[in-house]
Amino acid sequence: MAETSDVQDRPEESRFVLEVDGHEAELVYRRDGGQLVLIHTGVPDELGGRGLGGVLVARAVEVARAEALVLRPECPYARAWLKRHLDEAAGVMIEWPED
Repeated sequence: MAETSDVQDRPEESRFVLEVDGHEAELVYRRDGGQLVLIHTGVPDELGGRGLGGVLVARAVEVARAEALVLRPECPYARAWLKRHLDEAAGVMIEWPED
């Protein structure tokens, strides 16, 4: 099982990346002042069902916590994951976008 420590932050590309079996899962983000805006989670079909999207969002939570950033989950997957795992986002302010 992949861990958040396996996730690479590529700030020059504005994305978190998890490489598994020659494929890349990604979470595209934007830094907007004191916010970390989660834009899109993409997991190739070959990697589906392994919980990798959740690992990517969990890494974003860790970064937001460490840097005192407000998370803004615009990505539907990230928003749903955060709502199901509020305990893992404890201590991180979340600005929920209008649905």
